[in-house]
Amino acid sequence: MVQFVAQDLQIWLDKLASEIIEGKLITREDALSLSQIEGETEILWLCAAANRIRQACCGKVVDLCSIINVKSGNCSENCSFCSQSAHYPATDSPIYGLKSREEILAQAKAAAEAGAKRFCLVSQGRGIKYNSPKSAEFVEILATVREIIQQTSIKPCCALGELTPAQAIALAEAGVTRYNHNLETSENYFPEIVTTHSWHDRVETVKNVRAAGMQACTGGIMGMGETWADRIDLALALRNLEVESVPINLLNPRIGTPLQEQDKLDPYEALKAIAIFRFILPQQILRYAGGRESVMGEMQHMGLQAGINAMLIGHYLTTMGQPPEQDHALLASLELVGGEAPIPGAYQPNL
Repeated sequence: MVQFVAQDLQIWLDKLASEIIEGKLITREDALSLSQIEGETEILWLCAAANRIRQACCGKVVDLCSIINVKSGNCSENCSFCSQSAHYPATDSPIYGLKSREEILAQAKAAAEAGAKRFCLVSQGRGIKYNSPKSAEFVEILATVREIIQQTSIKPCCALGELTPAQAIALAEAGVTRYNHNLETSENYFPEIVTTHSWHDRVETVKNVRAAGMQACTGGIMGMGETWADRIDLALALRNLEVESVPINLLNPRIGTPLQEQDKLDPYEALKAIAIFRFILPQQILRYAGGRESVMGEMQHMGLQAGINAMLIGHYLTTMGQPPEQDHALLASLELVGGEAPIPGAYQPNL
């Protein structure tokens, strides 16, 4: 790894950022060198360089989306961070079946009024298998998606777990243009977090999503005990999969889960992770997702100056978010514009 004295660090960061803006892909070795940067001042230098990349490659539009938990709790999977898992009965996560079409539609309209441009229908579970008895739920979701398109201006997305190729095609034909399915962490660290399914199971769904013509909204969670190498390997995997949108979740430990005693990330460590993701993924939509209020607190604005160009507004799946009005005020204070960010490669500056 490259080693620099402090006075040379800014020069190297500026040079590396310029090369990335010009189209060069950062190497794993250089990304690991970025992860060795320590000290608040030095991390802010890294953030400033990442912000340059964001400005050049993505512009000032911040992609705004909202989510709804359409089916909650009693999940068969044992993801160590998730309070909806049936493996952790001591959590206080609500349990309910698929919400009605009317309730989902009402929340879609509310999300649109709050300024969100996309609205994601999220369901617990490994996936609604196409030929299982639960296929009626999948048919109902398809009908709900079509109604959202007919009655609102918001774009429906979905996060329903694993998809078969046929399911992916059906969602695309219904009008879904983006599907969320996170890898959560690196391939190496994944078995420490989940054992009921594999990292490659998740990759297969991402490939099915992209083969059907939908955009992949695929990211992970920082702060689960992973190393910097794990974080970098996750970002590199996302680059190799050519995903369009990358949610960056910051672990907010849930009582009753195996990670309930995990310390929250230091905000500067979170900023460093965000900045390194921007160096690795210069054109992708990097989304502030779960945990940003809890981990970042009054430093939330700094993530938007470290490479973030998207935000999940409103409430999360099992935790509360801050009012959308607060997010809009935050964007205005930074002279950023809430809207729908361009997909990778579509932004053309100075036009």
